[in-house]
Amino acid sequence: MVVHTEVYGQRLRELLPLLTDDVRLQVAFTLAPHAFNGGALRSMPGLADSAVPWEAAVRSEFDLAIAAGSQGMHRLRAPLVRLPHGIGHMKLSRTLETPPGEPRAVGGLGRNYLMRDGEVIPKALALAHRDDLETLRTTCPQALPVAEVVGDADHDRIVASMPRRARYREALGLRPGQKLVVAASTWGLGSSINRLDALLPRLLAELPPQEYRVAVMMHPNVWSGHGVWQVHAWLETFRRRGLVVVPPEADWRSLLVAADVVLGDAGSSTLYATLTDAVILMARFPEADVDPRSPGAELARTAPVLSPAHPLPDQLAHAAAEYPAAEYARIAARISSEPGRFNQRMRSLLYRLLGLGQPSFPPVTRALPLPAPLEGPRGAHPGPEEVSA
Repeated sequence: MVVHTEVYGQRLRELLPLLTDDVRLQVAFTLAPHAFNGGALRSMPGLADSAVPWEAAVRSEFDLAIAAGSQGMHRLRAPLVRLPHGIGHMKLSRTLETPPGEPRAVGGLGRNYLMRDGEVIPKALALAHRDDLETLRTTCPQALPVAEVVGDADHDRIVASMPRRARYREALGLRPGQKLVVAASTWGLGSSINRLDALLPRLLAELPPQEYRVAVMMHPNVWSGHGVWQVHAWLETFRRRGLVVVPPEADWRSLLVAADVVLGDAGSSTLYATLTDAVILMARFPEADVDPRSPGAELARTAPVLSPAHPLPDQLAHAAAEYPAAEYARIAARISSEPGRFNQRMRSLLYRLLGLGQPSFPPVTRALPLPAPLEGPRGAHPGPEEVSA
């Protein structure tokens, strides 16, 4: 498996149960060059000792390679399976990656992601929804013959975990009736992380701590790009006032299952929240950088937008009262067109490419593990003055 960044590693980790208990297989890991792969090892606990140096990996022959990114993949000597590294394909490619005179492609589905020297690089392109095939028909029709709709692993894990929501809330340490508010941010200039200095003081000042716990959950690229010490330093004052800073190695999906409110942006976690009981408010949404046909864009047109001029408790109460459950369910249905079948379809794809018969037992979609308790103002995660330089 090829890991580029921490978020790619988290996505690939979902495949490991599909490859266990089969002594015919030996799985190796390698870290491909990437600007944000500084935190990639965090996504592979217990696996780092199996990592093959990148330059050794590209000189070796493998029966199959699996990756959630595109950088350097043309150098691998193996049939390549490409997966999306987030929820489907929502964001548009960066302007710098777009050839002059061409429209911006949907991230991960453009020719610059899938082709090199006129050839399609992946042997198989795993997609979450059949709608992605129509997008691919426009952005890179050459890759249509290798595309296969398999569903979405995170979708299936979240749905399987929803019946245990009360247990997740108990494990987090939430009191009966206490509401969990999750401020979820992706990365980049259009993310809500760039507005947290305005949002977090409001959340902590206006929401009574007896009634609300406030947690901030950031994309792994924020931690890798700025550094763990720096992120903690920026948020230390808020943490002392009761903010829960979700560490990058935590399983963000269990927080979504337990959340009462998600304040989001164009990130995957905001869209995955449509699978839960959470009330969703948009703190920020960069329309110019998102495919207007995507479910994320549809969510931004549906969910209420956080206002700077009205009290937060009133806005949360109004959003809860006006909760558009039917519309959220319709948007959630656009995440995967193979609900509950990712493990089955993905394992079938992998073994077919390997030329092996599948194991004689069905792959199981397990509920997410119970989360660790939410930290207090002086919790287990150290402030910047407590971190070694």
